[in-house]
Amino acid sequence: MKEVKYSKIYRIIHWAIAVSFVLLLLTIFLRLTWLNKFNVAAIIQEYLSDTDQILTQEQLIVLAKKIRQPMWNWHIYIGYVLVGLFSIRFVLPALGHMKFQNPFSNTLSLKEKFQKWIYIIFYVCVIISLVTGLIIVLGPKDLKKPMEEIHILSIYYLLAFIVIHFAGILIAEFTDQKGIISRIVSGTKDKN
Repeated sequence: MKEVKYSKIYRIIHWAIAVSFVLLLLTIFLRLTWLNKFNVAAIIQEYLSDTDQILTQEQLIVLAKKIRQPMWNWHIYIGYVLVGLFSIRFVLPALGHMKFQNPFSNTLSLKEKFQKWIYIIFYVCVIISLVTGLIIVLGPKDLKKPMEEIHILSIYYLLAFIVIHFAGILIAEFTDQKGIISRIVSGTKDKN
């Protein structure tokens, strides 16, 4: 297998997208665990019970949502950043700075075709996530609920892609693509 060289722009885009996805996953993780509206409402209720103040469950949920709203705003901001990064990612091949991943090329091995298809499926899923996210935030209110249902599925493809991506990196690093990790970090193969 030929050794792939990663340009500086490719590496910057790759790592910016990777960091953005990690931050998005962090906001999702917090929303589903410690900052779950029911957990936050229970903490508020416990505090208020010591002060002889009482709120209804609905009031507690509203307050809990307000407390976690700044964290959720970061999810939206990072989504905007990803829209920009993926827009750049799709424009760069037209400008000659990155190659388009063509899975139909006859010169590719079966393994390379599989890799290219995984990336194309990932890109399609990301586009769906970004579009549904934009519609949730900027679109008509009557589309919010159906778009949220689609958008929530993003976590499943993202986690699956991360697992496949890391497995592929490790397999490549320890088989026919030695130095792939150092090339995506620094642009050059590690001399050791």
